Amino acid sequence: MAETEPVPTSGVTEHTITTLLQKPATEGGLGEGTKVVKFGDDSGGCGQMLNATIVSESFQGKRSLARHKLVNSALKTDIAKIHAWTATCYTPEEWEKKQTASS
Repeated sequence: MAETEPVPTSGVTEHTITTLLQKPATEGGLGEGTKVVKFGDDSGGCGQMLNATIVSESFQGKRSLARHKLVNSALKTDIAKIHAWTATCYTPEEWEKKQTASS
């Protein structure tokens, strides 16, 4: 019998986060080009301690705190359902440089 991934008790998943972030800015999101390039659940599958690496053009020209405020605002309903949330935010150019440096 195939193993299935545990359903998080919070109901917050990579899909729900990506969907909220990709909404247009006029609807509280960061835009269609936003990507969640890494997603993790550090809570053992219950969905209470989540982390994500997010890449978006919306971060261009913004410092770290402003980027996090954008993300947290877009995800406010989901963040309220979990215990801990960590976002790492990059512009596409920063993410590309990081990937090149890691190679």
